[in-house]
Amino acid sequence: EYITGLKITELCADISTFVPGRLLDDDGNVLLHFEGGAKGILHASQIAAGEENNLNIRVYGEKGGLEWRQMEPNSLIVKWLDKPMQVFRTGGVGPIYPEAQAAARIPAGHPEGYLEAFANIYRNFAHCVRAYEAGHKPDPIHADFPSIQDGVRGMRFIEKVIASGKSKAKWVKMG
Repeated sequence: EYITGLKITELCADISTFVPGRLLDDDGNVLLHFEGGAKGILHASQIAAGEENNLNIRVYGEKGGLEWRQMEPNSLIVKWLDKPMQVFRTGGVGPIYPEAQAAARIPAGHPEGYLEAFANIYRNFAHCVRAYEAGHKPDPIHADFPSIQDGVRGMRFIEKVIASGKSKAKWVKMG
């Protein structure tokens, strides 16, 4: 939802535990339906040998696709239908959105990622708190952090995935 701006309307989950003795599931696949008819797939696994906590995000649409990989966090791959593929990098030269540039904490060529993402959330939240305390409206570029509603919706998503995984009917409304 954060990436596309589209709300999940329903989901169908298959969750499993393959490693004997594990208290939690270690493999999950979720089909997602979004507002406006978009569809998605979420795959999370602790049994995918050799993946090294690999996180990939791909979004496809009418004009092409976007791909981001945690192993190469400074690059965004744009795959056009009618043009060659492009790679955009944070901190470098080229047309980067101000929001992406504001999230870059170190110079080009140095990898950023997991820890810096949390640091950006904390920084943005603190910036907004300081602005409100000073009687100012915060700069919108710093208003990019999860809300209480986002947290509640995230917990609801987990509950619905578990409910779907246990259900014979499978498809569950997000509500």
